[in-house]
Amino acid sequence: MGRAAKDKRDVYYRLAKEEGWRARSAFKLLQINEHFNIFEGVKRVVDLCAAPGSWSQVLSRKLRKGNAHNEHEVKIVAVDLQEMAPLEGVFQIQGDITKLATAQQIVQQFEGEKADLVVCDGAPDVTGFHDMDEYIQGQLLIAALNITTHVLKPHGNMVAKIFRGRDVALLTSKLELFFKRVVIAKPSSSRNSSIEAFAVCLDYCPPDDYVPHMNNPLLDGHWDFLETMPEANRRIVNFVVCGNLDGHPMDADRTYQLDPDYVYHDPGQPPINPAYKMAKLLKTENKLAKLTTSPTPASSTPPSGEPPSDVVP
Repeated sequence: MGRAAKDKRDVYYRLAKEEGWRARSAFKLLQINEHFNIFEGVKRVVDLCAAPGSWSQVLSRKLRKGNAHNEHEVKIVAVDLQEMAPLEGVFQIQGDITKLATAQQIVQQFEGEKADLVVCDGAPDVTGFHDMDEYIQGQLLIAALNITTHVLKPHGNMVAKIFRGRDVALLTSKLELFFKRVVIAKPSSSRNSSIEAFAVCLDYCPPDDYVPHMNNPLLDGHWDFLETMPEANRRIVNFVVCGNLDGHPMDADRTYQLDPDYVYHDPGQPPINPAYKMAKLLKTENKLAKLTTSPTPASSTPPSGEPPSDVVP
């Protein structure tokens, strides 16, 4: 979480830093749990696409510190392709959730048992082309579901990010093959301007004689039939809005006035290898190219082909 001018980002951004969360997304999982009580009785949990670790933080605090279980009985496994800074009580696997070896590593951490809960806040780097973004997110959701079928115990729960679009009903129908109840939830900490929501999947009951494997025909996407589906056959997916966490029923899209005595808080965990790392290094060394405010006349370019003197190589 970087610092904006005068720290005027939304209220959940500031609350996350004040309360020590690695990202504002921590409130999304907290609000989902407040509404659906998904943490009840949970001892073994998997956090897919976990970096930078805010959901793992929530799981560690709520299950290890605020649970009736002995904190040593709780096991949390966080999985991501990217490196993640360590967290107390969280075992990390740097792996691909589309690979069987990753599923096997997770089960090994639980000493051969299955997880009570699987969560996934993963999303692709959005392009701005909504159809493409929704498709890629749908495939990521299917990958999360696929690995969940390997590691989740019967009657367990799953929560995964989904982009709201025309294929939500199809993705939900796939989830309903494996869970008795599926609800699309929108936490109040998720901006209204964002197309993200969360599929809350309750009571894992896979089809009879179902055998999990990474290339499962039940999960293959066939999307073309939606164009010819009769309108009467389309169904409305359950959708709920959850929030009002600990007296914070605030709008994530609004900017709230800061108190005069507000103190700026640094991020709890800066990114390890951010995409802007090289650009930041070049800037500190004054090696980024600087453009003039007005176009440089062509005649000012040295005949040798060297750049003008006001451009820093």
